[in-house]
Amino acid sequence: MNIAMIFAGGRGVRMGSGIPKQFLEIHGKPVLVHTLELFQEHDMIDKIYISVLEDYIGKTQKLVDRYGLDKVVSIIPGGATAQDSIYNVLKDAEKENDGDSIVLLHDGVRPFVSYDTIKQNIESVQKYGSAITCTACYETILLSKSGEKVDSVPYRKDTFAAQAPQSFRLKDIIAAHDEVRAINPSYENMVDACTIMTTLGKEVHMISGNRGNIKVTTPEDVYMFRALLNYKENEQTFGIGLTNGIR
Repeated sequence: MNIAMIFAGGRGVRMGSGIPKQFLEIHGKPVLVHTLELFQEHDMIDKIYISVLEDYIGKTQKLVDRYGLDKVVSIIPGGATAQDSIYNVLKDAEKENDGDSIVLLHDGVRPFVSYDTIKQNIESVQKYGSAITCTACYETILLSKSGEKVDSVPYRKDTFAAQAPQSFRLKDIIAAHDEVRAINPSYENMVDACTIMTTLGKEVHMISGNRGNIKVTTPEDVYMFRALLNYKENEQTFGIGLTNGIR
């Protein structure tokens, strides 16, 4: 069983739009729907679980019905933190799915992950037990504790940007969460599943993602996503564009 878990519980403070960014309409559809359709239409995905703000559960269900997203089996409220929301969905899925099921943890506001990236996540978990989607950094990364002076500069060739999905066996990621929650219940400094796993000393495998797999967080990201959609439509209409796998 391959399960997509979509987390859309943010309030969009940095967007400044007045509504959560995942519900902003772009090209006639909310960002969340663009994201969900990628997993709905993927032939290797069997089920979809969604976590949203409690006040938006009804709205999300209406969108699921309107767009025929019949792989969605559960919509639950988010938790106090992003990692709490993820844990809640994992435990919800545990009730009716085998522990060896593959789960793909994905942001509801990453609406342009490619078909191949999803496929490679699943294949990586099948082979290695984990998959962290990432891209090589093209800019120099600086490390600074103060945010005012540079402490160190790692070699660019050794730096990568982690994205989503981040994928694991259901039983393995639940066990990791349980271990962290026992010693760090507030998930302090635990920004994603990759951080959780590496903090616990577990090996995680990297796969190369598509560079168009942006996270829609700021107004600038909205413009970029619109441009990517136009690019995709040009390919479909005129047979041009997207030769680099942004699909």
